[in-house]
Amino acid sequence: MTTEATPDVQTVSTNSANHDAFTQARHYLQTRIIGQQDLIDRLLIALLADGHLLVEGAPGLAKTTAIKELASILDGDFHRIQFTPDLLPGDLTGTEVYRPETGEFVFQKGPLFHNLILADEINRSPAKVQSALLEAMGERQITVGKHTYTLSRPFLVMATQNPIEQEGTYPLPEAQLDRFLMHVLIDYPSAENENLILELARQQAMQDYQDETKAPLQLSKATVEMAQQEVLALYMAAPVQEYIVQLVLGSRDPSPYSNTLAKWVSYGGSPRATISLDRCARAHAWLHGRDYVSPEDVQAIAYEVLRHRILISYEAEADGISADHFIRELIKHTPVA
Repeated sequence: MTTEATPDVQTVSTNSANHDAFTQARHYLQTRIIGQQDLIDRLLIALLADGHLLVEGAPGLAKTTAIKELASILDGDFHRIQFTPDLLPGDLTGTEVYRPETGEFVFQKGPLFHNLILADEINRSPAKVQSALLEAMGERQITVGKHTYTLSRPFLVMATQNPIEQEGTYPLPEAQLDRFLMHVLIDYPSAENENLILELARQQAMQDYQDETKAPLQLSKATVEMAQQEVLALYMAAPVQEYIVQLVLGSRDPSPYSNTLAKWVSYGGSPRATISLDRCARAHAWLHGRDYVSPEDVQAIAYEVLRHRILISYEAEADGISADHFIRELIKHTPVA
């Protein structure tokens, strides 16, 4: 595997105030969320890439804590939505309320008019409620009646779902899954991290009694916007861009690489997957202090970007092949020019 030579300057300038702010935020989150480094990084990557996150894991793995801690250091407002079977689309977007004193309808904004949204247990609501998120997540706007309302930036939806409770849940439709920039799977922490979690829980309980203030503000909206622009301007060599395209094309039709892989997949990533892979690879490189994107950056986030966009064939499911297994083999077979 060969790649084009990287540029002479290979690290982000230490004078970059925006990068310093994100580095401080990353370090702070590491002290508050133990044993979930990948979740922290993917959450910050989603913010840098101006996308949304679907997080799947058992209860008690700091999914809710992660987004709340990010909200505590971000110049923006946060709202949690608990998805339930009786939730209505208007409970998310808002609705027009009639004012008898004026004889007019006035729009009452819903919880989606916040910067950070936690869609907790999103798969517990039916499709009509889930679809209410589509326009907001895709176009950053909400249409109610004849009026369209623009959402403020940054706008990030982090949705969670529980893999061990299937009763009373509704699988997310493919159109909605494709709106998520990444699908992150989290697991239980190690024994060492579990001990650290116990110590942190005791410290936080003591702070609650002492009524200590929360973390100081570190990320302003201006900082986030400028960081997003820096991410978009990051250098990407032509072979790396072609590598991204070939990975997504291979997810649709891997027959040029392997007939076995071709039997494993029914549908692959859409052009939105190509865009997401590009944005996330850039954000991953920037967050880790580089001013160029390498194939390793692409591979590091390929699983999260592609796993929810790939539909495994019935034959592969019968053989115990998962989307992650397919992606692993696809990366092995796809060369970098």
